[in-house]
Amino acid sequence: MNWKNGLKQLYLPLILLASILFVTWFSINPLRVETYYYNGLYPFISGLLRIISGWLPISIGDILYTIAGIWFLFKIVHFFKRLFNKQVTRVYLWQCSKKIISFGLSVYLIFYVCWGINYNRLGIAYQLHITPEAYSTAALSALTDSLIVKANKERIALPPTNKSDEAIFEDAKAAYAKVATTYPHLSYNHPAIKSSLFGRFGNYAGFLGYYNPFSGEAQVNTTIPRFLIPYTVCHEIGHQLGYATEDEANFAGYLAASASNDVATRYSVYIDLFLYANRELYARDSIAAKTKFQQLDTLVKQDLQNYKTFLLAHQNPVEPYITLLYGEYLKANNQPQGMDTYEDVISWLIAYQKKYGKL
Repeated sequence: MNWKNGLKQLYLPLILLASILFVTWFSINPLRVETYYYNGLYPFISGLLRIISGWLPISIGDILYTIAGIWFLFKIVHFFKRLFNKQVTRVYLWQCSKKIISFGLSVYLIFYVCWGINYNRLGIAYQLHITPEAYSTAALSALTDSLIVKANKERIALPPTNKSDEAIFEDAKAAYAKVATTYPHLSYNHPAIKSSLFGRFGNYAGFLGYYNPFSGEAQVNTTIPRFLIPYTVCHEIGHQLGYATEDEANFAGYLAASASNDVATRYSVYIDLFLYANRELYARDSIAAKTKFQQLDTLVKQDLQNYKTFLLAHQNPVEPYITLLYGEYLKANNQPQGMDTYEDVISWLIAYQKKYGKL
């Protein structure tokens, strides 16, 4: 009888494990993912989540994370209290283990069904018929020059007053609406863009934004320097549209932001991409990179100096470990370059410029 009861208690973990194995098998074939998940199930799931969460002015996802964090701390305190009172029995440990395993498997399954399968799709290369390749230092230098010209031009035209968070979000929506006329797969329906409730914490943890797959919301840290926010919003919308890898979300964000009618949005994308390109150029030719930096307009240099001051003010010994952990997460999800995946957008830009003759 005890053996049968024990087996019954394993039904849920076994069902969850079997479901995860099926999702893993399904995800092995990128064409299958592209056809049946990205173009089939995912638009329904993501659209439904954004319909549910988008109408509220605050982040449902952040509230869920907060509740989960409090619940987790409560359970830890409860466990150690029982341990201190010598109330931890073999049966109690079995029950706890079963609940932890079931909860972990449930979160894992929901994450991948709601969004994570996108890590294995054919992606934007398949849609645009371009293939990022290794590029020469000369090509990187030429790209950096182009970005300098564009960043300087947009910064000079930038109005002196900052827009509200809501206005920036609206500009990002309009940018995607415009670029969707050329690339329909970038159509963005049922928007759900929220300021992160953890923005101040994010300044120390090192994140500008994140996508919440459990609520469908694009979360943006709106406490960062203002010129960084528009492109961050476009990047997170890219995640909402199913571009899971960081380089593809960067590239989708670039396509939208560069097509925007808003000066601040265009400046945001060009200066951010310049930082990626010049950082890579510095690794290859530091003298050339320093020379490129001096070609920036004085106003652009002021913005970058303010950003540097911002980063220095939030330096702490924990952030590098958070970055390291996130890099390992990226590697585990089809992004072997880890944190460097963000900078892989450079190869996309060069391939795109080569194919279409524009930037």
